[in-house]
Amino acid sequence: MPLQKDFLWGGAIAANQAEGAYKKDGKGMALVDVLPAGNERWEALFHPKVALSTTYSHYPSHEAIDFYHTYKEDIKLFAEMGFKVFRTSISWPRIFPKGDELEPNEAGLRFYDELFDECRKYGMEPLVTLNHFDTPLYLVEEYGGWRNRKLIEFYERYAKVVLKRYKNKVKYWLTFNEINMLLHIPFFGGGLIFDDNENIDQVKFQAAHHQLVASSLATKAAKEINEEHFMIGCMLAAGEIYPHTCHPNDLLKSVKENQKQYFFIDVQSRGEYPSYSNRMFKELGVVIEMQEGDKEILKQYPVDFISFSYYSSRVTSADPETNKNSSQGNAMETLKNPYLKSSEWGWQIDPVGLRVTMNQLYDRYQKPLFIVENGLGAVDKLENETIEDNYRIEYMREHIKEMIEAVDDGVDLLGYTSWGCIDLVSAGTGEMKKRYGFIYVDRDNEGKGTGKRYKKKSFDWYKKVIETNGEQL
Repeated sequence: MPLQKDFLWGGAIAANQAEGAYKKDGKGMALVDVLPAGNERWEALFHPKVALSTTYSHYPSHEAIDFYHTYKEDIKLFAEMGFKVFRTSISWPRIFPKGDELEPNEAGLRFYDELFDECRKYGMEPLVTLNHFDTPLYLVEEYGGWRNRKLIEFYERYAKVVLKRYKNKVKYWLTFNEINMLLHIPFFGGGLIFDDNENIDQVKFQAAHHQLVASSLATKAAKEINEEHFMIGCMLAAGEIYPHTCHPNDLLKSVKENQKQYFFIDVQSRGEYPSYSNRMFKELGVVIEMQEGDKEILKQYPVDFISFSYYSSRVTSADPETNKNSSQGNAMETLKNPYLKSSEWGWQIDPVGLRVTMNQLYDRYQKPLFIVENGLGAVDKLENETIEDNYRIEYMREHIKEMIEAVDDGVDLLGYTSWGCIDLVSAGTGEMKKRYGFIYVDRDNEGKGTGKRYKKKSFDWYKKVIETNGEQL
């Protein structure tokens, strides 16, 4: 079955990994603006008190790839590839520098007016994430991040401002990026810093409840502002979790682990807490504090579609000794799958896993899907002003093949936006050498370089894929 004629091919970036200009035109500090690069970054992510009290030599988000100033030339390159859609995010602290103000920053709003106008000039639909790992830093320092219910009010005010402002420029919206990452990197996902001896699971799931209510309130606002035009989606860091063996206990463990990642989307899509969460919360010692009206808001305003990132599958075991051999793969622990190759960063490459994930998500929710992140992070070598990135082409070709197979299986798929369509700062490592793009950016891990853009071999390959609607891979 061929893809639908209006299939949305494109690429994706995030404001905090691309824009730079971290204090330009009144922008406030975001979480990411206190994070360094390299090995220090992981320590900072998991020990944010250290990050807030340390002065580092380099903060990659401060300049990133300077998309704030180069967006016109970059979008022109995306248009040359034939993008139908461009996924980006709005930096919350560009609009509300501290996060709790009553009035927005007009200079920040104007920047996104111009950015979305540039997209539409080329017939490109913006796909916009409201919160992509850039909660204002002030809200963390002053309120404790998403553990504090007040952030619902601040987020709702921000969402209403941008939804109204861009109601005629943006159709597709995502409320939170990879919302389940709150459980895995809580500082990124929720601006959470833990005190000694507190129940960390209690804090994380209470923060999750606040985000889920906020997501529904943003959906409510969107429906009130432009119900006929807007489509509101949630966003999951996806990837099926396989059992290590066919032992029933391993299978049961994989079911339980998959439930943990689907938990957020169960609420956002179905409008209520799943039945399995009762036992999960009891075993974790979690009691969700709800206010009157929370359940009604969740129920009345579910999302319209399910978007997700997919980089790899994972493997788990019911045997604690076996699980000691787990390693990090995209910030989530996994056992090594002996049937799969791995990227230079140890992420296991599993194209068939994309088809599996798509089928599982569509069977579970029966709502349109949107692949909004997929790609290969690799070290690229610039020679003769281009990069022979056949490894990236192969990775994407095999994943797109499986994507099309899933559509043939009956999955309703809106579009596909490859991650990091132009090289940007890695979220996990803060490096530039971990490149995903079709366009090379001349910057290194220390932020040095000309910033000049170069087309990679994959640029022309992806252009042909879009031209033929996936028929020529």
